[in-house]
Amino acid sequence: MDSRALGERLREELVQLTRIAPSSRPWQMPFAAALCSGLPLLVGAWFGHLDYGLISSLGGLTFLYLPETPMHHRMVMLMASAFGMIASYALGVASHLLPLAMVPALTFTAILVTMVCRYYNLGPPGSLFFIMAAAIGANTPGDIYGVPLKVGLLTMGCLLASLIAFAYSLFILRRQPPRPIPALPEPTFDFVVFDAVVIGTFVGFALALAQVLDLAQAYWVPISCLAVIQGMSLRAVWTRQVHRIAGTAVGLLLAWGVLSLPLDPWTIGLTMIALAFCVEILIVRHYALATVFITPMTILLVEAGSIGQVPAETLIHARFWDTVLGCLVGLLGGLCLHSPRLRAWLGLPLRRLILPRHELDRTTPD
Repeated sequence: MDSRALGERLREELVQLTRIAPSSRPWQMPFAAALCSGLPLLVGAWFGHLDYGLISSLGGLTFLYLPETPMHHRMVMLMASAFGMIASYALGVASHLLPLAMVPALTFTAILVTMVCRYYNLGPPGSLFFIMAAAIGANTPGDIYGVPLKVGLLTMGCLLASLIAFAYSLFILRRQPPRPIPALPEPTFDFVVFDAVVIGTFVGFALALAQVLDLAQAYWVPISCLAVIQGMSLRAVWTRQVHRIAGTAVGLLLAWGVLSLPLDPWTIGLTMIALAFCVEILIVRHYALATVFITPMTILLVEAGSIGQVPAETLIHARFWDTVLGCLVGLLGGLCLHSPRLRAWLGLPLRRLILPRHELDRTTPD
């Protein structure tokens, strides 16, 4: 390859990485999403239990699964997503009581949730927040007596998100017509089952690797892995990896600035609202720009209760290398996921293991 061709290739790559996508998303949607994440923190600050507000704030992420369909359909989809969020978090919290079960539990959750999301054609963010809830729950300290309290707090966050989503839907449906309910595509074994098994396996492997390396907050590695590997093509996987690493690097500088401020429970809640609003404005336009704000938001979501106990520099350094490790595992998983040779090698044994004989005869490729 000569220098001109190499220069042209690098220019095309730069265009792909810096392209800003257009968006018709109304500003009211990011504002409502920000309230779902921030209001639980303000309520927690009011009652002097910021740790309770942090758990409920995680449940507020359910709002992001609200589709743009008619009212009856969007609320049913949102309530189903709330159930999935509660179940995923409950399984993660329960697995913390038995450390050896954490990796199998997260792997199982990732496989099952990905299958369901793909079967029902659930759009972005897909399985991300369900698995994120399970990973954070698995890495939250506590005993068996705290499980009902934590699951109940997350359920209250999901309920708040449902109420805000209902109010937002009443408002927005008066101003723009809903999109038609999409027809479910014909599910295929490769898309629903094979891809889910590969994705879940690498998410579990990312958590196991983080545990072997004795990382302080192992949840960050599988989340970063999932965010990268769920790209719909190898091109998308590569772009996501570059965007996430670059966005995280800049976002950690922003996080360092935020953590350097004299934060109290009230300012943490208000900061979370501002960050969530920026994320939802940018996420449909450019993933790296959104990641700049996702990074400090996620750090506050998980670490707000321990701010001041750990130096900001130590926390930021750890998060960067956790992200790099998770992205590398996600890139490896993406290579396997989009490899025709691996798909042919593992596809038939997986079909024989899962499908009944009459379905096997019908779906086995020639």
